[in-house]
Amino acid sequence: MPDKIIVNKDYNNSRFDRWFKNVVLNLPNSLIQKLLRTNKIKVNNKRIKSSYRLSTGDKVLVFNLKKYKPTDLQKKIHYLPTIKEQRNYDNLIIYDDKDYVVINKPRGIAVQAGTKNLKNVIDILKKTKHFENEKPYIVHRLDKETTGIFLVAKNREAAQFFTSLFRIRKIHKTYLAIVKGEVSLNLKSMEDVLEYYEKNRKIKLKANTTVRVLKTNGKFSLLELKPITGRKHQIRKQLYIRGFPILGDSKYNLEKNKKSVGKSMLLHSHKIKFIKNNKKYSYSAILDDAFERKKKLYFR
Repeated sequence: MPDKIIVNKDYNNSRFDRWFKNVVLNLPNSLIQKLLRTNKIKVNNKRIKSSYRLSTGDKVLVFNLKKYKPTDLQKKIHYLPTIKEQRNYDNLIIYDDKDYVVINKPRGIAVQAGTKNLKNVIDILKKTKHFENEKPYIVHRLDKETTGIFLVAKNREAAQFFTSLFRIRKIHKTYLAIVKGEVSLNLKSMEDVLEYYEKNRKIKLKANTTVRVLKTNGKFSLLELKPITGRKHQIRKQLYIRGFPILGDSKYNLEKNKKSVGKSMLLHSHKIKFIKNNKKYSYSAILDDAFERKKKLYFR
């Protein structure tokens, strides 16, 4: 008798091969394709391709499942937060419901674990009461040193919804930044073609950000920025290109040593707006102490 697995709503519209690896067994793509080709796996009693998009309630039959072994993968190391860290994140929650949370992300912590960053927001949130029976899904990113609004989905359905909103530019974000230099009040937008590298291949992507100068003292300027596109390091790169680097930015600055060690990058994700189920939602995050101090110092 074949093993029968019913697809739940969290994997609605997911590719079959990705679902199979996550839910059933982590097998090589080539083996999954062979099993599909030889009818050892069927969906709703039909032969499908690995790219097939699943629907909630689909019946997946797998023959002789026990004879296959998962591929040997390095176990992913997760960060284990202290009880104090978990409680501290309760104070950062701006909004929480069954589908998502909005937090005021602190500076100096990555969104997810990486080769250089074990401590991360997602692993801490997993251990809080806000995700007691849920799994956090990343739907957008903030740089490690950027503070402010960060939205995290609680289920795959919500993650797909927010991901689609970001893709069609129906989520509107507003940033605040303090930059070096006097930015002209005439600067209303920044439109550039930014260069990136993917697997040693150079690609060029259009970037568009609206700009409003809130205050300036001749040496520094406080800006409100609304990215239209969502490119990596978009705001940081566009301001740097124009000679207005963000204060504390260790990567995009005009200093000879290219470092701002020990300084706080003054870029803050201030607001986020979107429509969900025909209802408008808007959230804002207060500035952290480092940003607030500089703001008061430079713009009294």
